[in-house]
Amino acid sequence: MLVAGRYRLVSPIGRGGMGEVWRAADEVLGRAVAVKLLLGDQADASATARFRLEAQTAARLSHPHLVAVFDFGAWEDRFFLVMELVEGQSLGDLLAAQERVHPEQVARIAGEAAAGLAAAHRQGIVHRDIKPGNLMLDADGSVKIGDFGIAQFVDDPSTALTTAGHIVGTSLYLAPERALGRTADSASDMYSLGCVIYQLLLGKPPFTSDTATATLYQHVDTPPVPLRQRGVDISAAFDAYLLGLLAKKPEERPTAQQVSDWFRTDAWRGRAEPLPAPKPASRRAPSPTRSTAPARVSPAAAPPAPAGPSTYRLPQPTGRRRSTASRSAPARRRSTREAIRRRPRVASAIAGTATFLAAVYLGMVLFSPDSSSADTPSPTPSGPASQGVQDGQGGQDGQDGGDDRSGGQGEQDHGRPDSHEREDDERDD
Repeated sequence: MLVAGRYRLVSPIGRGGMGEVWRAADEVLGRAVAVKLLLGDQADASATARFRLEAQTAARLSHPHLVAVFDFGAWEDRFFLVMELVEGQSLGDLLAAQERVHPEQVARIAGEAAAGLAAAHRQGIVHRDIKPGNLMLDADGSVKIGDFGIAQFVDDPSTALTTAGHIVGTSLYLAPERALGRTADSASDMYSLGCVIYQLLLGKPPFTSDTATATLYQHVDTPPVPLRQRGVDISAAFDAYLLGLLAKKPEERPTAQQVSDWFRTDAWRGRAEPLPAPKPASRRAPSPTRSTAPARVSPAAAPPAPAGPSTYRLPQPTGRRRSTASRSAPARRRSTREAIRRRPRVASAIAGTATFLAAVYLGMVLFSPDSSSADTPSPTPSGPASQGVQDGQGGQDGQDGGDDRSGGQGEQDHGRPDSHEREDDERDD
């Protein structure tokens, strides 16, 4: 079968409620491609316009984790989309082969899928149909996200559900805001990715029910059970981050770029995230007690001195500086050291002075005459009388007179004639 006179369908790859995918050969360029034939009516002008717009937008995307879109059009009243052929399996096939996926592989898948979504979100494209069947693993195990733009006009809230008891489309991975009929945005893709990660680790999505409607109610109202409580061996950091992806409010979910960056580190293992590179220290205005800026030490620009005593800091070795304030720093350091060396000598001098004053005061108290002798003026001996006292004559006369007072008086009586006799002898000479 030749589609649009160019793409020869070789073998079916898969079939779903929205269409079928074929392996095909591009007979013009001679390469293998994937052709998806969509269910729809070409007469629906609005559907055709939306499909064309989304196909053109997806064709502009180029990223290692996005399936490239090559062509689109209509053939025999059916839409078709030509995409990059991914030789591998989908995550749906992986889950069918093994119930649970190892956390190491899940972390790699999550990081690569988030990186692809981040590239689409930067272009203003919302996938709207993130599920295991749309996440492919190539031969090297790398993630490829496919089917961009299809969910926008096929997976509509009015057509996502069929009769009761049947789950079709993306109800297992539908964000709460979409279940409420609101417009999908990039946060809706992140919620769907969180549901896929949850299923890879546990083997089933976070919310399941007998009907699609009941499942949608759980997306809106029921909080997800942490995986560690369900026996999944992951770190507490991984568990908490996944619950953040499944937040009910879109603004509380991390962005695709944040998720990609987070899984590229070892944070999901429970280890600390690498610290960001330190920012260069900003130069702040120096405090008034420091004189580092020349503008602050100049008289014209100096602020008024604060009231009260100033405080100073001991100078620190900060290297050579050319400001006026820094040239005075050595003098202040020398004066500070000299003041510190003089402190013991000053203290000794003060202590000696205090001791001397105390001794003088004590001597005055001990050797001053008492109050009884202060009233009687003491006799002032003359020179010869004093000489006599020094020679012990006063003591001799005192013994003859009977007491010290009479002896002293007798010395004075005998001393006066002696002085007159000497004066007479001098006159005779």
